[in-house]
Amino acid sequence: MKRRDVLKLPGMAAIGLAWPAFAQKELPLVAVLVPGSEKLAADRAAAIRQGLREAGLAEGVGYTLALRYADGVFDRLPGLALELAALKPRVIVASAAAATAVHKTLPDLPMVFTSYAADPIKAGFAKSYARPGGNTTGNVMNAVGGEEGLTHKRLGLFKQLVPGLKRLAFIGTATSILAVAELDASRKAAAPLGFEIVHHPIEGLDDIAAAVASSNRDGADALYVSGEPLLYNNMARVLPPVITSGKPTVGTYPEWGRAGLLMSYSADLLDDFRRAGIYAAKILGGEKPGDLPIEQAAKFTLVVNSRTARQLGITVPPTFLADEVVE
Repeated sequence: MKRRDVLKLPGMAAIGLAWPAFAQKELPLVAVLVPGSEKLAADRAAAIRQGLREAGLAEGVGYTLALRYADGVFDRLPGLALELAALKPRVIVASAAAATAVHKTLPDLPMVFTSYAADPIKAGFAKSYARPGGNTTGNVMNAVGGEEGLTHKRLGLFKQLVPGLKRLAFIGTATSILAVAELDASRKAAAPLGFEIVHHPIEGLDDIAAAVASSNRDGADALYVSGEPLLYNNMARVLPPVITSGKPTVGTYPEWGRAGLLMSYSADLLDDFRRAGIYAAKILGGEKPGDLPIEQAAKFTLVVNSRTARQLGITVPPTFLADEVVE
């Protein structure tokens, strides 16, 4: 064997040994945890992927994604958070109750919370909107003015559809931070709009039918369904007793209007998840969550269910300009 051939061999061996290590290099992992159903989780993951794509990252090339969902059973969230943490993600995107579970269970894991309806400062997620500090940032659903302004807008639109409204029954718990905020905002908005709010608080999903029956006895003209996580993430159980009441109904997120309520109005949740994907990309690029300002909702969606309107004998005015009409 010639000397130059002998000298080649170590270099060739080194290349051969290094190549598998290079080929198997792990991509950074984006973990996603949502409290809702498989369908809601899939829609939200798609929106996060869109945000990552807009930021220049392609799945399988710039990152991988792991998704978990609690299917409305919130007690599962801490365990699912730990399950995702075991995969060693670079960042976790979590919404609503899932964000709270991650914050309590894994405070050192970089997190982007999204579609958060409560105050992230009071919740301990951040020190301020401009500079959150720590390992957490994200976006909130409220526009400037908070829950009060958003609820006033929602109920003002609803009154256009139900001009004779005198008594609106609020369906929600007395313990959820969001439900309490919505109820307080609804009471403040009701008087100037010419109606009153009645509330029969529920403790769980099994109490909804009784609350609807109580509202009927109280002479309620219409029903308001809180956007609190318990109700939203168990929509299939909430809707039947509410819709069969035969009364006009109003809710928060677009899915409520699409699923059968007469009207819904809130921040566009999928747009919030898209923007969370953009923030996740920034963190993968080396930016610190605590340096990224908490964003407020930028897009709002008004949904009217025309099928429900016809069943109720309600004519939607031509001047009522919905973003989405469900046929």
